[in-house]
Amino acid sequence: MKLITYLTFAGNCEEALNFYRETLGGEVLQLSRMGEGQMEVPESAKGKVMHARLKIGENMLYMSDNFDPSSIKQGNNVSLSLDMDNLSQTESLFNTLSAGGTITQPLQDTFWDARFGMFTDKFGIHWMMNCELSERSARTPLETPLEKKEASLN
Repeated sequence: MKLITYLTFAGNCEEALNFYRETLGGEVLQLSRMGEGQMEVPESAKGKVMHARLKIGENMLYMSDNFDPSSIKQGNNVSLSLDMDNLSQTESLFNTLSAGGTITQPLQDTFWDARFGMFTDKFGIHWMMNCELSERSARTPLETPLEKKEASLN
Protein backbone atom coordinates (compact mmCIF):
# COMPACT_ATOMS: atom_id res chain seq x y z
CA MET A 1 0.00 0.00 0.00
CA LYS A 2 1.24 3.50 -0.88
CA LEU A 3 -0.19 6.74 0.49
CA ILE A 4 0.07 9.52 -2.10
CA THR A 5 -1.00 13.17 -2.01
CA TYR A 6 -3.44 14.03 -4.85
CA LEU A 7 -3.86 17.66 -5.92
CA THR A 8 -6.86 18.81 -7.97
CA PHE A 9 -6.86 22.04 -9.99
CA ALA A 10 -9.41 24.34 -11.62
CA GLY A 11 -7.97 24.05 -15.14
CA ASN A 12 -4.34 24.99 -14.47
CA CYS A 13 -2.94 21.57 -13.54
CA GLU A 14 -0.40 21.49 -16.36
CA GLU A 15 0.97 24.88 -15.30
CA ALA A 16 1.28 23.65 -11.69
CA LEU A 17 2.83 20.36 -12.83
CA ASN A 18 5.53 22.21 -14.77
CA PHE A 19 6.13 24.64 -11.91
CA TYR A 20 6.58 21.85 -9.34
CA ARG A 21 8.74 19.83 -11.76
CA GLU A 22 11.06 22.76 -12.42
CA THR A 23 11.12 24.06 -8.85
CA LEU A 24 11.50 20.73 -7.04
CA GLY A 25 13.52 18.92 -9.69
CA GLY A 26 10.84 16.32 -10.31
CA GLU A 27 10.24 13.93 -13.19
CA VAL A 28 6.86 13.61 -14.93
CA LEU A 29 6.11 9.88 -15.12
CA GLN A 30 2.62 10.20 -16.59
CA LEU A 31 0.51 12.90 -18.23
CA SER A 32 -2.92 11.78 -19.48
CA ARG A 33 -5.38 14.25 -20.96
CA MET A 34 -9.16 14.31 -20.82
CA GLY A 35 -10.69 13.23 -24.09
CA GLU A 36 -7.84 10.87 -25.02
CA GLY A 37 -9.30 7.79 -23.34
CA GLN A 38 -12.57 5.92 -23.53
CA MET A 39 -14.35 8.15 -21.03
CA GLU A 40 -16.66 10.81 -22.43
CA VAL A 41 -15.86 14.31 -21.17
CA PRO A 42 -17.46 17.72 -21.69
CA GLU A 43 -16.01 19.69 -24.59
CA SER A 44 -14.72 22.32 -22.15
CA ALA A 45 -12.62 19.66 -20.36
CA LYS A 46 -10.94 18.18 -23.45
CA GLY A 47 -7.18 18.58 -23.36
CA LYS A 48 -7.11 19.26 -19.62
CA VAL A 49 -5.06 16.97 -17.36
CA MET A 50 -6.95 13.82 -16.42
CA HIS A 51 -4.10 12.35 -14.38
CA ALA A 52 -0.44 13.20 -13.89
CA ARG A 53 2.24 11.55 -11.79
CA LEU A 54 5.23 13.62 -10.67
CA LYS A 55 8.15 11.87 -8.98
CA ILE A 56 10.06 14.12 -6.60
CA GLY A 57 12.98 12.27 -5.03
CA GLU A 58 11.48 9.19 -3.38
CA ASN A 59 8.02 10.79 -3.25
CA MET A 60 5.11 10.80 -5.67
CA LEU A 61 2.59 13.57 -6.28
CA TYR A 62 -0.60 12.89 -8.27
CA MET A 63 -2.44 15.76 -9.98
CA SER A 64 -5.46 16.46 -12.20
CA ASP A 65 -7.88 19.11 -13.39
CA ASN A 66 -11.51 18.96 -12.30
CA PHE A 67 -14.38 18.68 -14.82
CA ASP A 68 -16.10 21.54 -13.01
CA PRO A 69 -13.49 24.17 -12.11
CA SER A 70 -16.05 26.13 -10.07
CA SER A 71 -16.28 23.21 -7.61
CA ILE A 72 -12.62 23.60 -6.58
CA LYS A 73 -12.32 25.45 -3.29
CA GLN A 74 -9.24 25.91 -1.17
CA GLY A 75 -9.27 22.93 1.18
CA ASN A 76 -11.11 20.45 -1.06
CA ASN A 77 -8.39 20.33 -3.70
CA VAL A 78 -6.08 18.03 -1.73
CA SER A 79 -6.85 14.33 -1.30
CA LEU A 80 -5.02 11.33 0.04
CA SER A 81 -4.77 8.51 -2.48
CA LEU A 82 -4.21 4.91 -1.42
CA ASP A 83 -2.68 2.81 -4.19
CA MET A 84 -3.43 -0.77 -3.23
CA ASP A 85 -2.34 -4.15 -4.57
CA ASN A 86 -4.88 -6.36 -2.79
CA LEU A 87 -8.53 -6.19 -3.86
CA SER A 88 -10.06 -7.59 -0.67
CA GLN A 89 -7.97 -5.21 1.46
CA THR A 90 -9.02 -2.34 -0.82
CA GLU A 91 -12.71 -3.12 -0.36
CA SER A 92 -12.32 -3.56 3.41
CA LEU A 93 -10.40 -0.30 3.87
CA PHE A 94 -12.81 1.59 1.58
CA ASN A 95 -15.78 0.44 3.67
CA THR A 96 -14.07 1.13 7.00
CA LEU A 97 -12.59 4.53 6.12
CA SER A 98 -15.78 5.80 4.43
CA ALA A 99 -18.08 4.73 7.31
CA GLY A 100 -19.77 7.83 8.70
CA GLY A 101 -18.56 9.91 5.77
CA THR A 102 -19.80 10.54 2.22
CA ILE A 103 -19.02 8.26 -0.72
CA THR A 104 -18.57 10.48 -3.79
CA GLN A 105 -17.73 7.64 -6.20
CA PRO A 106 -18.47 4.05 -5.25
CA LEU A 107 -15.65 1.54 -5.53
CA GLN A 108 -15.99 0.22 -9.09
CA ASP A 109 -14.05 -1.12 -12.06
CA THR A 110 -12.60 1.47 -14.44
CA PHE A 111 -11.41 1.66 -18.04
CA TRP A 112 -7.81 1.86 -16.77
CA ASP A 113 -8.20 -1.69 -15.41
CA ALA A 114 -8.40 -0.83 -11.74
CA ARG A 115 -11.00 -0.79 -8.97
CA PHE A 116 -11.37 2.88 -7.95
CA GLY A 117 -13.51 4.91 -5.56
CA MET A 118 -13.60 8.24 -3.72
CA PHE A 119 -15.06 9.42 -0.44
CA THR A 120 -14.84 12.07 2.24
CA ASP A 121 -14.31 10.52 5.65
CA LYS A 122 -16.14 11.49 8.84
CA PHE A 123 -13.37 14.01 9.59
CA GLY A 124 -13.77 15.84 6.25
CA ILE A 125 -10.64 14.35 4.64
CA HIS A 126 -10.94 13.52 0.93
CA TRP A 127 -9.72 10.05 -0.11
CA MET A 128 -9.18 8.14 -3.35
CA MET A 129 -8.54 4.40 -3.49
CA ASN A 130 -7.14 2.57 -6.50
CA CYS A 131 -6.32 -1.13 -6.88
CA GLU A 132 -4.84 -2.34 -10.16
CA LEU A 133 -6.60 -5.41 -11.56
CA SER A 134 -3.64 -7.27 -13.02
CA GLU A 135 -5.67 -10.15 -14.40
CA ARG A 136 -9.17 -10.21 -15.82
CA SER A 137 -9.97 -13.25 -13.67
CA ALA A 138 -9.18 -11.24 -10.54
CA ARG A 139 -12.29 -9.11 -11.08
CA THR A 140 -15.47 -9.65 -9.18
CA PRO A 141 -18.73 -9.47 -11.17
CA LEU A 142 -18.72 -5.66 -11.40
CA GLU A 143 -18.67 -4.45 -15.00
CA THR A 144 -16.91 -1.42 -16.42
CA PRO A 145 -18.98 1.14 -18.34
CA LEU A 146 -17.22 -0.01 -21.53
CA GLU A 147 -18.21 -3.63 -20.91
CA LYS A 148 -21.82 -2.58 -20.37
CA LYS A 149 -21.76 -0.59 -23.62
CA GLU A 150 -20.21 -3.49 -25.55
CA ALA A 151 -22.76 -5.93 -24.10
CA SER A 152 -25.64 -3.70 -25.19
CA LEU A 153 -24.26 -3.63 -28.76
CA ASN A 154 -24.22 -7.45 -29.03
